[in-house]
Amino acid sequence: MTAALVDNFGREVTYVRISVTDRCDFRCVYCMSEDMTFLPKSEILSLEEIEVIARNLVACGVSKIRLTGGEPLVRPGVVGLAERLRQLPGLKELCMTTNGGRLEEFAGPLKAAGVDRLNISLDSLDPVKFRELTRIGKLERVLAGIDAAQAAGFEHTKLNAVVMKGRNAEEVVPLVRFALDKGLDISFIEEMPLGVITEHDRAEAFCSSEEIRDELSTVFDLEPIDDDTGGPSRYWRVPGSDNRIGFISPHSHNFCGDCNRVRLTTEGRLLLCLGNEHSMDLREVIRSRPGDDLAVQKALHAAMQLKPERHYFSHDTEPQILRFMNATGG
Repeated sequence: MTAALVDNFGREVTYVRISVTDRCDFRCVYCMSEDMTFLPKSEILSLEEIEVIARNLVACGVSKIRLTGGEPLVRPGVVGLAERLRQLPGLKELCMTTNGGRLEEFAGPLKAAGVDRLNISLDSLDPVKFRELTRIGKLERVLAGIDAAQAAGFEHTKLNAVVMKGRNAEEVVPLVRFALDKGLDISFIEEMPLGVITEHDRAEAFCSSEEIRDELSTVFDLEPIDDDTGGPSRYWRVPGSDNRIGFISPHSHNFCGDCNRVRLTTEGRLLLCLGNEHSMDLREVIRSRPGDDLAVQKALHAAMQLKPERHYFSHDTEPQILRFMNATGG
């Protein structure tokens, strides 16, 4: 193992989220526009290139990888990629974030490939609202996918729900009840201002973690817990339950001070911060210096000098980051 990846603020990077594709079989209103233009194949990393970068990240101390998209399960060969990544010496945890629409088919193969945990997006339990939020998604397929994941033996599966006023804010209590009944964790996420959208007004739809927690507190007794999964969630628990209720609060309580993560975008940029454009072009490195792991590792260490101290998300101004979430690494 080479020297650890440490930024100018003393934060060690041990977690990378890898976007294996910018394509998705949903069109969630907070994630992308309805009529998306996707990257040409020549501009996205091949699975072999992803593996090269991941191998060198792990060699530099990264111990957790999350495969994301877009929707990772629309990328042919992603199960094989997961199987190869899981064999990297030093990798402690391999996870995936998925919309769940294809899990009925892929849950078993993913478990067999060595994927440790799944995050599944679920913003509504109402089929009509679910369709409106995803534009083309089918709730019944996601629910079947959740059941398939549990049948395959996945544990500590977490639901992710982006909460917006006027759309699904009134569903936070039913979503928690569903999670508790199924033995699942759940995290509620403040909408992030990434990409220009016209489908809704982000300022009007913004719902803070504190508002969600206040709503839940009218029904559930919530106690804070210190669990750390390596991600940005801050967790609470209903007494008597082993399942966690998390809050991801990039606006109201940002988690920059102990940020331990970077993202590898679909086209091979190592993105140092979700809310900034600081990045290192690793695609250029591996395509110009094939087989040169030392060059990749030097680029990774150089990138640490670019990692900013924090982001400056605001829910009531125009987005400063024009890229959409689907190509970012989730």
